Amino acid sequence: MQTTTCLNRTKVRILFYFIFVFVLAILSRLIYLQIYQADKLFSLSQKNFTRIIKVACIRGNIIDINGHLLATNRPVIDIYWTGTGNKKLSNEQLELIKVLQKILNIDLSSDEELKKIKLAEKHLKDLPIKSDISFEELSQISEQFSASSNIIIDTKFQRFYPHNELACHLVGYLSTIDLENIGTMGLEKILEDDLRGEPGKVIATINSLGKSLSKNEIKPALSGNTIKTNIDIHLQRIAEDVFPKNYSGSLIIMNSKNGAIKTIFSKPNFDPQKFLEGFSCGEWDELKNRQPLLNRALCSCYPPASIFKLVTTAAALELGIINQESKWCCRGFLNFGNRDYFCAHKEGHGLITTKEAVSKSCNTFFYEIAKHIDIDTLANYAKKFGLGESTGIILPEKKGLIPNSQWKLRVYGEKWWPGETLSAVIGQSYICVPPIQIVRMIGGIFEGYLVNPRILESEEVIKKPLNIRKDVREFLQQSMRTAVSAGTGQRVNKIRDITVYAKTGTAQTSSLEKRDLGREFMEHAWFVSHFSYKDQEWLTMVIMIENAGSSRVAVETAKEILIRYRKLLETDNLII
Repeated sequence: MQTTTCLNRTKVRILFYFIFVFVLAILSRLIYLQIYQADKLFSLSQKNFTRIIKVACIRGNIIDINGHLLATNRPVIDIYWTGTGNKKLSNEQLELIKVLQKILNIDLSSDEELKKIKLAEKHLKDLPIKSDISFEELSQISEQFSASSNIIIDTKFQRFYPHNELACHLVGYLSTIDLENIGTMGLEKILEDDLRGEPGKVIATINSLGKSLSKNEIKPALSGNTIKTNIDIHLQRIAEDVFPKNYSGSLIIMNSKNGAIKTIFSKPNFDPQKFLEGFSCGEWDELKNRQPLLNRALCSCYPPASIFKLVTTAAALELGIINQESKWCCRGFLNFGNRDYFCAHKEGHGLITTKEAVSKSCNTFFYEIAKHIDIDTLANYAKKFGLGESTGIILPEKKGLIPNSQWKLRVYGEKWWPGETLSAVIGQSYICVPPIQIVRMIGGIFEGYLVNPRILESEEVIKKPLNIRKDVREFLQQSMRTAVSAGTGQRVNKIRDITVYAKTGTAQTSSLEKRDLGREFMEHAWFVSHFSYKDQEWLTMVIMIENAGSSRVAVETAKEILIRYRKLLETDNLII
């Protein structure tokens, strides 16, 4: 009996000790959590029911020189069903759904849609019903459901290009990266930091079921800056309307004094809005085949053809190879190295002066100059005119190529042959430049300096002296005027109240034997001009049309642009 009693006492003591240790452990844990870990756990608990929500900011506008919108934002209104915690939909809610689907012209009564709404209702979630509703739909919903706790109207802003393709290569487009719209091309990309603005922050309090209890703004969203360009939307529209529909190419109009780009156009073009809306597979394949994203005004390089004869003439005059009164008998070809080099006018121009050689684009006259000038000297003069060098424009550009003897040796491992200079002096051979360099060069001939092209009104005017004698520049100007009055640019000669200096060019793209094999083998067409309406400021225009076959297409395009430009000025619809 005594043994049994002792055993029971031992069991009681063990149980007591066990309970004591268990209670002590719990008390120690409580003291540790509530005293030593109090601050940390309080912070964690705060995070469990507070959320920092980023508030989107409004992207800055891009405008033309007169304040017309090139890129802006439009409100996008979305409708949401927000749950209120009911386990099942009431009759009033079912009636609301019927009215809602009638207004929005969507199906909300199907089993699948009703299931989504029921789940959102039960779990206090927000369910998107329809995005980007019309103003009429918004008016009806605001009128009929103003007191409804289930309907939320949410407004956000989406990038909007009011003129679609107009100036698209300049403006650029946005793409979506990590649910954010980011500038991917043009000014949208280059000025992303200025245009984007700063997003705001809201601290939201939610319960354990995820329902929002309150929201407080802790940082306001700041809109992006408005970017003002030198583009004139009227001139831009003229250029895009007039440019031949079935051709690729580019067109630039620039104020030659201060470098302000009034118009810059590349074709094919694109609608930047599509990059926000999305492409079908077929649309994307067509986009890639047409290469509309290539800015041909800045990033495509072409042989300058007869436009380069202005450079050759300047070099020959300054070096004394010819003078302004020099004469040459053009027989339609010149024999050099047992090979005939032909003039564009196969019958020959006959006896021709230097000025006539430039204005009528006589090749044989320049072939004769080529016999007395080396490629390195010619390349140095091309550099003086800004060819083969960056223009300083803020958009991406290519430098092109002005070859010399060292380049030929480095790339091809052979010397420069004298016969190649005959092609170089007329703007062929390996020479290729983007149109933006040509517009800068032509402006320089008339102003005496090369000015950096300026896209933005706020950009500094940067000038670089054109180290060509004044009398030589004046001779080039006179030759360009003669090209309009009696040369290759006569079609733009008799436009009332507009004075035009011009030069044409036809750039060979392949051997003449391939010319009839297809349009891709035909020549590119150039037209450059310096023009003014009455006492308005002088503007420089360059037109490049790919595979046009002759310069006539470019001349006709220029004529129509000048006529429309005059009409707009006469009716006071355009202020330059």
